[in-house]
Amino acid sequence: MTDVCDSRPINGQADGGLEEDASGLEEARKELETWKAKTERADDVKARLILEKLEEDEAKAKAQQEMLAYFKQQEECQKDFNQSMNAVQEQSLQLSRRRNDLLEKLKSYQAQLEARRAESTKLKQKFKIYAQIPETEVKFSAPVEEEVDGDSQTIRGVFAISQRAGVLLQGGQALITFEEEKVASQVLKIAKCSVSCEDTTVDVKPKRITMDPVVKFEVHLDLSRKELKLTNVPPSMSEERVADRLEVSFSRPSRGGGEVERVEYDKNTRTGRITFLCPGVADNLALTGSYIVDLNPEVKVQIGHSYSYQLRKFQTFCGAPKRTILLDDIEDKEDEEDLQDRLEIHFQKPSNYGGEIESIKYISRGKKALHALFSEDRL
Repeated sequence: MTDVCDSRPINGQADGGLEEDASGLEEARKELETWKAKTERADDVKARLILEKLEEDEAKAKAQQEMLAYFKQQEECQKDFNQSMNAVQEQSLQLSRRRNDLLEKLKSYQAQLEARRAESTKLKQKFKIYAQIPETEVKFSAPVEEEVDGDSQTIRGVFAISQRAGVLLQGGQALITFEEEKVASQVLKIAKCSVSCEDTTVDVKPKRITMDPVVKFEVHLDLSRKELKLTNVPPSMSEERVADRLEVSFSRPSRGGGEVERVEYDKNTRTGRITFLCPGVADNLALTGSYIVDLNPEVKVQIGHSYSYQLRKFQTFCGAPKRTILLDDIEDKEDEEDLQDRLEIHFQKPSNYGGEIESIKYISRGKKALHALFSEDRL
């Protein structure tokens, strides 16, 4: 048996329901279209955002790679900088050490230079020769023939100058000279000698004498009898006119002059030289010391002998006396004369390794140094 559905509307309501369903369906279709459009737009936005995100991810990855490369480059630069800094610091330390070494060498060289300068100054003082020799008594050991030219124009002389060796004897020291060398040698072998006094003993130390070097030289002097030396001649005119005035002035016999052979004048040094024909004129004028010259106005010039000198046979030598010794570190247990007698008695005895004494000199501690001189025969 088959069921049959009756689809007819009940009470006339079927047509109205269909119209409402069609209207709702249309609205639903429109709304669906709207949502589809929104969905498509959302998909487009989503795709675009995904694409932008991919591009941003690529840019980010690229930036990260660049940053890593920069970091790596920075590390390499830092490493190079540290190596360079270490090298510079090491070089700076080496330069500093080198500078300190050079400063030490400089100080050493300066000390050596000062020592050399002091030694040079000392030697210069020892060997210094002064051109102006003070007046003193001269002892001629042997006659010397005077060399004179045939026309007596020049007087020549030779002077031998010899410095005597000496030693500074200070307070608390004594010099003792024995007659024999072997006695002095025996005493020098003793480190300390005990000299007996009244109530005590005095210890003395024998020492060898060390003397400074001395010099010996000759002065060869040539004194002209025809030439006259002029000084302090004012340059009031030209050199030629001054020379002419000098020739005229020194040619006057009324002033002690004579016939002039040659005139020399130097304006810068204000000095001159007059050469006469006769030798005696220069000798007589040099003794006066001054002369009046017509230089408009008249002036007084200084005149003197014209001479030249040479130092020859310069010798230096040093020596030590063989028969003389030094007694040092002597205490003043008695007065000077008594203690000197005690020293002489002690060193005269052969039992004290002494012998005959030629001379002795003692200086007490309260007195100043004494310069003892030695002749050549005692060296």
